[in-house]
Order: sequence, then structure tokens, then C-alpha cells
Amino acid sequence: MTLLDAQPFDVARARRRKIKIVAALLAVVVLAVLAWMYRNWPEEHAVDRFFSALQQQHYEDAYGIYFNDPNWLQHREKYSKYPYSDFYRDWGPGGEWGLVKSHRIYGSANTKGFGAGGVLVEVIVNERSEHARMFVQRSDKTMTVYPF
Repeated sequence: MTLLDAQPFDVARARRRKIKIVAALLAVVVLAVLAWMYRNWPEEHAVDRFFSALQQQHYEDAYGIYFNDPNWLQHREKYSKYPYSDFYRDWGPGGEWGLVKSHRIYGSANTKGFGAGGVLVEVIVNERSEHARMFVQRSDKTMTVYPF
């Protein structure tokens, strides 16, 4: 076969190839955008579960979510620095946020300076203008109130 005997240019085949390349690039861009938008979803979900437990007045469950330890009752001495009684005083009906009647996640941001490798999650509680700011450690999903 020589150069003069080459196959004729197939316009339909070239168009299909171009469409496949554009579709693959578009899929990569869409997946990258979705990954960026939901990069903090595990931490936001943990905070949402925490406030849902508070809203249902399941304070023991909320305490377990706070420390990411559903079996905390078997080893209470592990949490002697922040015992359940202090937690209930802070997050119960008499706490800063009062009785939690509604909540929604406002947004989240990665932090670098405080506790390296965490996520700051803002929550609107009881439609108040002041937002609750929770810091979630990315490695073990434990929470604390953001100090700043």
C-alpha cells in the first residue's frame, strides 16, 4: 500500500471521535467540580447527625457523636476531661443554644492552623443570626466548638 492508496477520510468517524473526547473531558470536569463541592461531606454529615440528635433530645447519642464513640458508656473514664454532665450543661436545654428546634448546615471550610487537618462547619441553629461553629477533626471525626 502506498500513500496514494490510503483510505479516504471518514468524516463521520472523525466526528464520533471528537464527540467521545469532548464527552470524556466534560465528564472529568463535572466529576472534579462535584468532588470539590462535596469534599467536606463526611464532616458536615457528622455535624448534621450531632445536631439531629440534639434536636431529638437524645443527648447521650449526641455525646457519642461528639467524640465519635457510640460505646462511650462502657468507658466513661476515657472522657474525664469533658464529662457528660458538662456536655449536658453546655448542649442541653439550658445551654448556649437552648433547646434545638431546627438546624441546617450553612457551609464548611478546611482549616490549616488549628488542629491541622480539620474542617470548620457552620450551622444555623434555631434560625439565629449567630451561627454555631463546630470544628471536626478530619482523622477521627471528633468535634469541638471552634474557639475563634
